[in-house]
Amino acid sequence: MKQENSIKVWDPFVRIFHWGLVISFVTAYVSEEEILGIHTLAGYVLLGLLSLRLVWGVIGTHHARFSDFTYSLASIRAFISDTLKLRARRYIGHNPAGGAMIFLLIASLLLTSITGLGIYAAAEQAGPLAGLLTNSSEFMKEALEETHEFFANFTLFLVFIHIAGVIVESFIHRENLAKSMLTGYKRALDTPQEDKS
Repeated sequence: MKQENSIKVWDPFVRIFHWGLVISFVTAYVSEEEILGIHTLAGYVLLGLLSLRLVWGVIGTHHARFSDFTYSLASIRAFISDTLKLRARRYIGHNPAGGAMIFLLIASLLLTSITGLGIYAAAEQAGPLAGLLTNSSEFMKEALEETHEFFANFTLFLVFIHIAGVIVESFIHRENLAKSMLTGYKRALDTPQEDKS
């Protein structure tokens, strides 16, 4: 629901993608290999969401596009430094650290998903990669499992950093960023210097 002095930032797809990704990742992470059917289904949902997000990052609404939150390394470093000093500039869309985090999360989740498909093919002779990996060696299976586990844990590490960043930015700017990912609305810019444009 729109409040006074607020603007629409996150479109419905971005919000559904965000929370769908949260649910599918947590489900896949918690189920691991113990409940293979649920783990596999959650992995497929996650991969489907990522595929749609890659498309939406090119053709989607303004703040959903990758071009809106692609920053130089210098800008990212400067933003993080300012954040640590509790004086970071406010952005309507993703800030430089948030934009970098989105790219890291997408890359890590894609690698987690692809290696998961590889394990499913090699160990269960199932899934879209079964034709390529059905007769895999034990070394290949082990390598896929280790890589899959590494990127799943690395993604979880990134998630914790992301949550910490959301909390810090919400504190600095006195704004509930998690709520904006539910409603789609954020407080309008107070000054033109707050945003990058």
